[in-house]
Amino acid sequence: MNIIITQERPDTPDAIQLIEGLESDLAPFYPSESRHGYSVEKLIKQGVAFFVTRKDGAPAGCGGVQFFGKEYGELKRMYVRPEFRGLGLAKLMLEHLSDYAKENGIYLLRLETGIHQKDAIELYRHWGFKETAHFGEYREDPLSLFFEKNIA
Repeated sequence: MNIIITQERPDTPDAIQLIEGLESDLAPFYPSESRHGYSVEKLIKQGVAFFVTRKDGAPAGCGGVQFFGKEYGELKRMYVRPEFRGLGLAKLMLEHLSDYAKENGIYLLRLETGIHQKDAIELYRHWGFKETAHFGEYREDPLSLFFEKNIA
C-alpha cells in the first residue's frame, strides 16, 4: 500500500473533487448556516496550508491548517473518501498537520466539526483533542462541536 501526503493548492482537480465529496457528505445532515467549511476560493484567500492524501496514486483524502498568528492552528477540510475509510488515513493526516504546525511554531490545534460526524469525533477524542467553547469567528451552534489539543 503506497500512501503519500503532498501539499497542494486547493484548486487542483483532485483537491476540488475531495472538497466536493466532503460537501456532498455533509449536506444531508446540516443546513448551509451550520456548514462552516471554507470554499476553495476562501481556502486560498485565507492562506490555508492544504494537503492531499493519495493511496496508490488515487486521491483518498485531504486536510488543511490555517494559522491564526502564533496563537493556534485550525484544522480545516479533514476528509477521507468513503472507499478509503478504515485504513488510518485520517490519523496520518492529523499527524502530518500536527507536525506541520509544530514546524511553524504552532503548538495549539483547534477545530470545529458537526455533531453527526461520529467517526471524526471519535478520532479527535482518541487523538487527545478535548471539547472546548466556540472560538474565533464561530458562534454557538447546536450542530457544532469545538475541540482543541496542545501539541507542544
